Amino acid sequence: MRVRSHLLRLLAATLLTASLISLGGRRASADNLATIKQRGTLLVGVKTDYSPFGFRSPSGMIVGIEPDLAADVAEGLDVKLELVPVNNSNRIALLRQGKVDLLIATMNDTLLRRQEVTIVRPFYYAAGFNVMVLKSMHLRSWAGLKGRPVCGIRGAYYNYEARTNLALQVLVFGSPGEALAALKAGRCDGLLYDDTAIEGDLQDPAWSDYEMPLDSWEVQPWGLAVRNDQPEWAAYLSGVVKKWVKDGTIIDLETKYHMKHSSFAAQAHEKAAQSPGN
Repeated sequence: MRVRSHLLRLLAATLLTASLISLGGRRASADNLATIKQRGTLLVGVKTDYSPFGFRSPSGMIVGIEPDLAADVAEGLDVKLELVPVNNSNRIALLRQGKVDLLIATMNDTLLRRQEVTIVRPFYYAAGFNVMVLKSMHLRSWAGLKGRPVCGIRGAYYNYEARTNLALQVLVFGSPGEALAALKAGRCDGLLYDDTAIEGDLQDPAWSDYEMPLDSWEVQPWGLAVRNDQPEWAAYLSGVVKKWVKDGTIIDLETKYHMKHSSFAAQAHEKAAQSPGN
């Protein structure tokens, strides 16, 4: 009897310990809000080579539409903001490793990414891909680039699309800066990139001889991203994005950074402004 009683007590203790560990693990992983507030700093991954969404000012500060959005999130939480530079190749890894709490980094929603991270709904922006070419090319259709080399950026989802459906020769470079340098050096006939980023580049007098004359392809929405084990954090951010859409924050930032108002942002704002409640 004593042996049986001892085994039962041991089994009960083991089950209780396992239950507490499981509960503690769920509590720690589910609520990143508490962690951020306790730390007093919000870590947000943003681009630094994607004007006007994220770039460095002449003084070296990270500025742009998405850093401004990150600052709004931090202000709402009453914590300090630390911006962490990310790029297409490392942003998801840095988020999953816990190096950042949040990505606001021109990231579109794809099925693969939904398996790796949580894409916050609603979306805050949308973009397609396009090409920047010399005006002297007089390019008027995608067919005019068939079989010709274009400079692309490693990690861009549309590289495959451009090769397969548009028959472009995509020469992949490690960063937008490298791709732009290659375009300037004549290694490519155009820059294959997000239409929003090309708009930013065309604001620079250094690219006054270039244009974006074609219609964009594969316009897809952009979302904030958090780790998959943080539903409460994602829900909080969903409310933040709804506020941005409804009060015109995105449109105001487009104006601030001299961008044309995107149809996505304008339509989302109009729809949200007309709907009751939050």
